[in-house]
Amino acid sequence: MDERFSQIKMVLCDIDGTLLTSEHACSSRTVETAAKLRERGIRFGLCTGRDVMGTEAMLDEWGLTGLIDVIVGSGGAEVRDYDAEVFELSHPLPGDAIKEVMSHFEDMPCSFVIPYHGVLYTPADDARVRRLSKVDGLPYQVVDFDEFLTEPRPKLMLSCYPEDLPAIIEHAQTFSSDRYRSQSLQTSARLYEYMDPRITKTHGIERAAELAGFGIESVMVFGDADNDADMVENAGIGVAMANGSEKTRGAADYVCGDNDHDGIADFVDEHLL
Repeated sequence: MDERFSQIKMVLCDIDGTLLTSEHACSSRTVETAAKLRERGIRFGLCTGRDVMGTEAMLDEWGLTGLIDVIVGSGGAEVRDYDAEVFELSHPLPGDAIKEVMSHFEDMPCSFVIPYHGVLYTPADDARVRRLSKVDGLPYQVVDFDEFLTEPRPKLMLSCYPEDLPAIIEHAQTFSSDRYRSQSLQTSARLYEYMDPRITKTHGIERAAELAGFGIESVMVFGDADNDADMVENAGIGVAMANGSEKTRGAADYVCGDNDHDGIADFVDEHLL
């Protein structure tokens, strides 16, 4: 047996495509597994591209109220530790940097969305924004981005239809800025995101582990998409879902079952409980 399992003190799961099924629900077995982990003294939490407040708003619907010790949100920019009563936001993107990205994509088939404090903010209402709002279970609000972007924001999401994503990714390769540094990556079949290059899920997990009094080597993570590859590679034990991307499965120590067949619960039951 892998001796690293005995060192695990915290389990963190990505949400979409990992914790949630294709129907955007959390299975009863996954909920039971979270409760069992905490009974064993192992912290349980979420590591997601969603912002912390938006994630908190969905916990009751997922059956996870009272079962979450920590949330790493906005792709690693936010950390909420409930025991330590800490909320931190690190390295938000300057508003002018976001405007530069938006200008580069203004003629592309995508919608601009910024998740912040449990709301999806957008400069215009359209079908792409409405679908994202429905799937994420979050309200959206149309605002004046000239005013909204007078303050830094955690990240910018480009929401598009799956058939348009390859063109978005190709166009992203031609973006550069003389004033600001940013990184970009695909986070789902419909989302492409920009954020500060210092922000990764690994960054957030390292801070969450530090707040809990141990290192990232004591953390087990589950993920599926390309933006999970860094945490899967760097955590003490990185587990990719069977439905995960080739990049994330290639970075993982283990591959578990898929998100529609209790992959997380089966793996945790076998190795930690």
